[in-house]
Amino acid sequence: MSNSYQVSRNAPRSAFVPSPVFVGILAIVAVSGWMAWTGYGNVRVDIFLLVLSGWVLSLCLHEYAHALVAYFSGDGGVADRGYLRLNPLKYSHPVLSIVLPLVAVVLGGIGLPGGAVWVDHTHIGSKVKQSLISAAGPATNVVFALLLAAPFAFGAGDDLGLAHGPNGDVVVTGEHGAFWLALAALAFLQVMASVLNLLPVPGLDGGNILHPWLSPPYQRAYDMFAPYGFILLFVLLWQSKINAAFFGLVTWLAGVLGVPEIADYGLFLMRFWEDV
Repeated sequence: MSNSYQVSRNAPRSAFVPSPVFVGILAIVAVSGWMAWTGYGNVRVDIFLLVLSGWVLSLCLHEYAHALVAYFSGDGGVADRGYLRLNPLKYSHPVLSIVLPLVAVVLGGIGLPGGAVWVDHTHIGSKVKQSLISAAGPATNVVFALLLAAPFAFGAGDDLGLAHGPNGDVVVTGEHGAFWLALAALAFLQVMASVLNLLPVPGLDGGNILHPWLSPPYQRAYDMFAPYGFILLFVLLWQSKINAAFFGLVTWLAGVLGVPEIADYGLFLMRFWEDV
């Protein structure tokens, strides 16, 4: 009851109504899911649409989780800034939050974390609450990964596979194969995003979880390096041994959850403009 009172007192209910942009994203997810399920048209295009729209959906909910926890932790301004309407166009860094992660998925098959919503920490006095705000986004990725992997744990997509067609092109086999491959690719991305977001890198959620607990000198050093966190992440992943170890960990974790081994191949197959 106290939470609902705070919502009605501090922000209009309209501040929590999903935006038309988010409803449109949901519609694209539903339509592309139906296309992949029925094998409508070019299945590689179907996989592309479902993976990309599903990824955007998860990015919106990731940022929403940050904003929602921030709101109930004391920063009512996130409602005024439009962060609670699930509209990616309202983010303080839409390029970092949406565009860059999309490009990373399409070109490299990497579930790159986006830039977080802007939170006014002057209204949040508790270190625990500050850490929880940063942890809320990665927690959303973890939940997504578990939900997407759940059908495979119960036997869905057991006949999923890949074969070569009469023209030498790759064909997805199995009943509703394109749908399950896209779902597996999305689950793989969510596992990857969970790991990346929890790395203790300045500027990323994992580093921000630790930030409130650092001494003032270390906080100043952290703030100095935070804008370059993405660059540091790229440099680390560019190292062949680190890259191999990272993707080995993601593949192992995805396998523990029951995600099919060919999940990562769906990220290559979705590039329908390339021959595979």
